[in-house]
Amino acid sequence: MIPENWTKMKLPYFFQQLLGFLAVIIILMTITVVYLVHFGRHTAFGEIERRLFGYAESIVEQNLDSEELDTIHEVLGKQGVSFYVFEEEGRLIYPELPPHLEARVVPEEFQQLENGERLALTTEQEDMLGNPSETAFIYMPYFRQSTEDFAGFITVSAPISQVDRQMSELHGNVFDAFVLSTAVAIIMSIIFAHYQVKRVNRLRKAAHQVAEGEYTIQLEHKGRDEIDYLSKDFNRMVNALKETSEEVARQEERRKTFMQDAAHEMRTPLTTVNGLLEGLEYNVIPEEQKLRSIQLMRKETRRLIRLVNENMDYENIRSNRIILNKNNIPVTEIFEEIKEQLKEMVEDSTNTMTFEAADDLSVYADYDRLKQILVNLIKNAMQFTTDGEIIIRGQRTHTGTRLSVIDTGIGMTEDELRFIWDRYYKADTSRVNTKYGESGLGLAIVQQLIEMHQATIDVDSEPNKGTSFHLDFPFKVSE
Repeated sequence: MIPENWTKMKLPYFFQQLLGFLAVIIILMTITVVYLVHFGRHTAFGEIERRLFGYAESIVEQNLDSEELDTIHEVLGKQGVSFYVFEEEGRLIYPELPPHLEARVVPEEFQQLENGERLALTTEQEDMLGNPSETAFIYMPYFRQSTEDFAGFITVSAPISQVDRQMSELHGNVFDAFVLSTAVAIIMSIIFAHYQVKRVNRLRKAAHQVAEGEYTIQLEHKGRDEIDYLSKDFNRMVNALKETSEEVARQEERRKTFMQDAAHEMRTPLTTVNGLLEGLEYNVIPEEQKLRSIQLMRKETRRLIRLVNENMDYENIRSNRIILNKNNIPVTEIFEEIKEQLKEMVEDSTNTMTFEAADDLSVYADYDRLKQILVNLIKNAMQFTTDGEIIIRGQRTHTGTRLSVIDTGIGMTEDELRFIWDRYYKADTSRVNTKYGESGLGLAIVQQLIEMHQATIDVDSEPNKGTSFHLDFPFKVSE
């Protein structure tokens, strides 16, 4: 558990990285050193064990001849190696020493020797004669050649002071290597920590600039590690913030424009209605003009209601508060209804309107919302067309039904086409007072309804030649 006062310490990221690198490196080095020392000691004792067993085998090969044993004893004595031969009862038979000297084996080990097993290397704090000296022992049994019965065992011993000297030298070398490695580790950790902190500081500086409203910052990255991935995501975030900021500014400008347009549109009918009401109140309107005044007030009132309804409709669609009831609708049927609904509008205009569709053509859509889509597109075409033609066409495609609204009006440029689906946008702001579209919400509503139908809409337009809207509704998908 981390102490609470440690968690409250303020440690710069550079030192956190440095300490982290050092901790990992030093732990790995410590483990390596311990392993090397242990391995070195184990190897040294293994080598002594093999050497002593080799001596024991050489002694057995001499058939325990006294002269040969003396020669071997003299040779091994110069190397600090001693050997002792015991008979089967455990009594010493070579060399000649006090009779009380016995082998240092317990009954279990003696039983192992009788069974022909060798006893591996053991260490004692004194030699066979009782002299204080850390000594290594091995025990190897030997057998009678005639009967192969257990005849006794040989003990070979050697002081391990040489091993201690080797291990001391090994410790010194390992310690020197540890100190040198630690120095190199500190230098490398400082370099790595500085590199990592530099990259983090670059991100911090860039984030500070973005917080100050600078959205042109882009960080270089090579996709090598998490910091590069973070830099890549940071760039995406900055781009998104830039687009959002631009969109907010654009929408705010359009909101202001809309408020001005709405205020202007509302002021005109409200002024008209207020003037007529005052005239009626003070009886300054002739009797024969009263009916016409009432009709004019109703017209202006409907205009205000339409403006409010379009805004409410747009918000309801965007908030998913509208549920579609889709069915296969005969195209000619909805065309006839729209034709009848807009008959008066067409007669009041200087345009002609034509409907084209096969009798058996149908479209999978919500009847009321499809009608709203087509009416909005036709009114849009009427608003920007003078002495022209408007064609509403339906046709079958390999994926569903295509409905098109084509006009020969003023058309739009590529820049204007980019914003036609935006709320409050008007391609021709000089036409804000036409009776076909005051709010600039018609096409925005169309786009939202098209998306709800999982359909698509494409626009082709050329200035002074006209505009074509193509709506593609997919077939009904069986569930």
